[in-house]
Amino acid sequence: MLPQLAAKAQASGVETALRWHANETVSMTMRQGVLLANQRARSSGISARVFRNGAFGFAALPDDSADALDRALRRAAENAELAPRAGAQPLAPAAPGRGLFDYRRTDARKFTAAERIELFRTLDAAIAAKYPDLVTRDLNLTLFCSEKALATSGGAETFSAVPRVIFHVSLALEAKDGIVDLYDAIGGFGEIEDHLADVDSLLARIDALYDDLRRKAEGAFCEAGPQDVVLDSNVAGILAHEAVGHTCEADLVLAGSIAGDRLGQCVASEKITLGDFGGRGPDGRSSFAIHVDDEGTPCADTLLIEKGVLKTFMHNRDTAQRLGAAPAGNARAFAFSDEPLIRMRNTCILPGEDKLDDMIGAIEHGYYFRRATNGQADLTGEFMFGVNCGREIRNGKLGRAIRDTTISGVAFDMLRSVTHVGPTLSWSPSGWCGKKQPITVGMGGPAIKCRVHVGGRS
Repeated sequence: MLPQLAAKAQASGVETALRWHANETVSMTMRQGVLLANQRARSSGISARVFRNGAFGFAALPDDSADALDRALRRAAENAELAPRAGAQPLAPAAPGRGLFDYRRTDARKFTAAERIELFRTLDAAIAAKYPDLVTRDLNLTLFCSEKALATSGGAETFSAVPRVIFHVSLALEAKDGIVDLYDAIGGFGEIEDHLADVDSLLARIDALYDDLRRKAEGAFCEAGPQDVVLDSNVAGILAHEAVGHTCEADLVLAGSIAGDRLGQCVASEKITLGDFGGRGPDGRSSFAIHVDDEGTPCADTLLIEKGVLKTFMHNRDTAQRLGAAPAGNARAFAFSDEPLIRMRNTCILPGEDKLDDMIGAIEHGYYFRRATNGQADLTGEFMFGVNCGREIRNGKLGRAIRDTTISGVAFDMLRSVTHVGPTLSWSPSGWCGKKQPITVGMGGPAIKCRVHVGGRS
């Protein structure tokens, strides 16, 4: 498919990107030993994006024939003609991205559907036998792979196939005041054979999850109000993405993001350096990989905040031209029918040198938050996230487990309060972003000590 795309793009006579794109998902769900879902879905097609007279035109078809390419290209050109932008400049120049980046396993050994089901049954039976006090036990598996072939009139030619596996285990207990639950996400970059082949290792993770759940069931509610806290890497990574990263996407900057007039200003503690990275992140271990974006731009690393100072934004070629910046490969589309948007890739706070024990020891009265649930942030940088696992900190030591709570604040205020940054960068195995289109991302960071507003009972 790539040679056909390249030939059509080169012959188009206008600024053009042609993309063949397929997403495949395998999902399984088991509850209380009953298999509720075992599904496989695949969607694929081609898209054309044309830039003419200062405007983009886009068209997509669920077909990959030569005729479909011609039709999509023709319709995209017609759409571009419908919305010319007076005085617009050409797109910012970018070197053409090239290369083949296929991360799928090449060995013949693959889990069959029957073997996946048997794995679920084995794990479920072990959980039921060891922990009969559980009210519910849920197992959920999602295998996702995105394949893309992209060619542009500027000479970009690239193919990628990026798989990811996410295995969720959710357990629930009856506490004195009601049901208490907790889940863990296992997996990340790669395929099921990379993460779920060792049953003993999976059972050890489930044992640790049950221990956390038991402590949580006997735990306390947080005290409401501003608190000194330690955010473990899972929580810090989500904050880096949601509360900071979105405010630095150039389309949202142009829409009025709080970051828009802060360029060159101190917005965080000098201990904070936060970036958005190509490949698999600065350490090569993220749960997501990207080398060329969906405009054909090679993915370069971008330091959004360096030693506390806001340095730059994330761009596509259009916003880069309008704001006088260089594109770094942030234009991404989730499906063949989606037009590329400015999106994050692998976003994280870079590690520091502070030890976790020192962070905890520096807090007289506060909390250690280990796992975040869903949350939200807006263009003002205000955020609120759920936390479903953590511990009290009293007199510099870990205390009781906590029940579900929330943390909230303003991103730049929170970052300015950071006094410690840990030495170990960890990535969430299951990062997704929902900006108009769902899309896979890497979210990571070290543990940090800061101050946030904690929800709870006064």
